[in-house]
Amino acid sequence: MKSRLRGIFPPIPTIFDASGRIDRRAMSENIQRWMATDLTGVLALGSNGEAALLDEDESQAVVETARERVPRERVLLVGVGRESTRQTISAAKRAAKAGADAVLVRTPFFYKSQMTGEALNAHFHAVADASPVPVLLYNLPGVTGVSFTLPIVTRLADHPNVLGIKETSPDIERLGQFAGVRPDRFRVLCGCAPVVYPALVSGAAGAILAVANVLPDECCALYDHVRAGRHHEALELQRKLTPLAQLVTTVHGVAGLKVALELAGYHGGPVRAPLLAATSRIRDDIAAAYAAFGTTQRLEA
Repeated sequence: MKSRLRGIFPPIPTIFDASGRIDRRAMSENIQRWMATDLTGVLALGSNGEAALLDEDESQAVVETARERVPRERVLLVGVGRESTRQTISAAKRAAKAGADAVLVRTPFFYKSQMTGEALNAHFHAVADASPVPVLLYNLPGVTGVSFTLPIVTRLADHPNVLGIKETSPDIERLGQFAGVRPDRFRVLCGCAPVVYPALVSGAAGAILAVANVLPDECCALYDHVRAGRHHEALELQRKLTPLAQLVTTVHGVAGLKVALELAGYHGGPVRAPLLAATSRIRDDIAAAYAAFGTTQRLEA
């Protein structure tokens, strides 16, 4: 598995119909189109998949839909982070049974002041011991307020079922440190598109990028440029991707990502409350950024 954990993955959105139910047909069509590109695989039930807003039956439907369309030679990652160790283990087992190749596990954060190094070490060791498939740590300090430190990651990287980490922050120094922990077996994936070029140069094996849902070919090209040593081309593409990448993540979030998907000809659709639908201004902002990659028409509000 470790040899397959490289390249570009999109954290795929969960598509809802007008009544708020999961639209499995629309998700299937999106995934089928992504699988016609050079993407390594997909991440289902990440933060861009509105995982925190789904019930367990819905989560299972998303994983099953993804596995139906992701070929076995590609990689299906599934987010299974929950607040309790027991819930996380149960989610990991369900995901594995539905066909996940590896699971992505965020840090618990409701009791963030008590998420000490010892607490995190115990939690992730228990999850890795029980998970039928490899575990990826998920560092998401901007959301959780809990951050992995180098000593914690170094300890967890010794576990035979801990395969790597998704680092979702612009902290290249920390990412580089993580990449050096066990470079022979512990993979680091960048989760922050505006710094993906320096992350790859610093030792990241690949990236999980929201903008790869919209521009998979361009994201894969950036990865290929770095691998081939074409740093000028990679840097130019990084600069071109960054404005749209920021709009569909930190600026406008999931609603913005779904607008961009529709511009690119994918299914987007509504977000789930309490998230708010994109306004006409947001749609215009994203259309202007997307226009750098081709001609688009203004979306109606």
